[in-house]
Amino acid sequence: MSQPIRFYHRNAIREVSDAGVTRSVLQYLREDARCTGTKEGCAEGDCGACTVVVGERNAEGGVSFKAVNACIQFLPTLDGKALFTVEDLRQPDGSLHPVQQAMVDCHGSQCGFCTPGFVMSMWALYEKHGHEHSGAHCAPGEAGGCAGKSACSTPSRDEIANALTGNLCRCTGYRPILDAAEQMFKLDGPASPVDVKALAQTLASIERRDTFHYESKGQQYDAPRTVDALAAIKEARPDTRILAGSTDIGLWVTKQMRELGDIVYVGQVDAMREIAERDGFIEIGAGVTVERAYAELAKPYPELEEMWQRFASLPIRNAGTIGGNVANGSPIGDSMPGLIALGARVVLRGGAIEREMPLEDLYLAYQKKDMAEHEFVLALKVPTRTGARANLQFRTYKVSKRFDSDISAVCAAFSFIADGDTVREPRIAFGGMAATPKRATLTEAVLAGAQWHEATAQAAMIALGNDYAPLSDMRATSDYRLEAAKNTLYRFWLETRPHNPLAAQAVNVRAVAAETA
Repeated sequence: MSQPIRFYHRNAIREVSDAGVTRSVLQYLREDARCTGTKEGCAEGDCGACTVVVGERNAEGGVSFKAVNACIQFLPTLDGKALFTVEDLRQPDGSLHPVQQAMVDCHGSQCGFCTPGFVMSMWALYEKHGHEHSGAHCAPGEAGGCAGKSACSTPSRDEIANALTGNLCRCTGYRPILDAAEQMFKLDGPASPVDVKALAQTLASIERRDTFHYESKGQQYDAPRTVDALAAIKEARPDTRILAGSTDIGLWVTKQMRELGDIVYVGQVDAMREIAERDGFIEIGAGVTVERAYAELAKPYPELEEMWQRFASLPIRNAGTIGGNVANGSPIGDSMPGLIALGARVVLRGGAIEREMPLEDLYLAYQKKDMAEHEFVLALKVPTRTGARANLQFRTYKVSKRFDSDISAVCAAFSFIADGDTVREPRIAFGGMAATPKRATLTEAVLAGAQWHEATAQAAMIALGNDYAPLSDMRATSDYRLEAAKNTLYRFWLETRPHNPLAAQAVNVRAVAAETA
């Protein structure tokens, strides 16, 4: 029997029973709820005009807020969550929220089309850094709250810029918006439309204990709570489409007008949203968001921090999952080269059977993977930086036209264990250079057991030409890609060469990260 979609919006629990399974949150807001502050710009999660904030109960019993793109999120995924738009920031007395007031004071809005999206990204940042809620102080540890302004941390300019990624503006040049994001923390007044404790209780009251089942126009949507339930659904109906963050599948609907058939959503499977360290591996559930996965991996591997920032945008990282990125297997997916270079393994589940393999072995050809139709990605396992791996030299590099919110022309990742000046266990992987994320096995053979000298690096650069024959497309020509790939390898040599001050600095960074993890 079909159940209604239940979620919190505009100070009430809403129930929807007649919406299509792939109806977007943006369509619901504009056409059904008549909340027209949220705009449609690109319908593919690139411009940020549709940015909203979703609140979800967390493991501590509080509420976590994250900015996402409403244009590619399907409405049934809101079940059990809270939805906030720019309309929610209006104060009871009609006054502006400090986020909005700062935009006015700093002249951060001109034509205004993008403004609601920026405001919601700024509000998510405001909540994250915990200011007063409705004139009352939150207790320490409450989601989005603090013990008063003296205990709040104001983000840096770089943190603000990162929080606003994925929001595009053609008028301001961005400086006034960044100024406003700094200014909003200095303003007094009613700080939040959310009573976090009350919201947590409300969300607890509508939380599903078992699989949520929804039907519309002959299409089924299931959101199981356990891995066993997910496996049973896929085994009974292997052609059921798995949905995670919707950052790719959403575009199949908005841009390609595809019919998806039945859908099973993994976003409510708690076991697939866990991160744990055991048996020499960091195990990351396939349902963990890209943002959270990189935050965890960057602790032992701080070299991933730039890739973390450059992976799409914050709203995309907040919604997209690491398992979805791996399962999609795009040749230009940015997570795979780094994971492959680190020696990551992928865990698959089909029915009652689990199996495991090196991540690079998952990809057979373009859009073809070593997976049965009823199988799904359950988790990723990344080796810890212990034992001999304490001497791991590791880097990732992304070559694209923009710093963030852009698809790579070339994505490179390199690693080896430094045995003095000798290269042990080299691993090199590239995206954008072949039909799949692919290791450079011939180049690795040149490096294995060699002394890490400039001549070795140059020989490896030549070998890359035998490992890859990249295609030309709108992002780069074949010649450019190959030359860029060689240059990233040379940059790796420059940064990790023996007796290099940069290499010593990187070791110190890793040591500090290890001590503070």
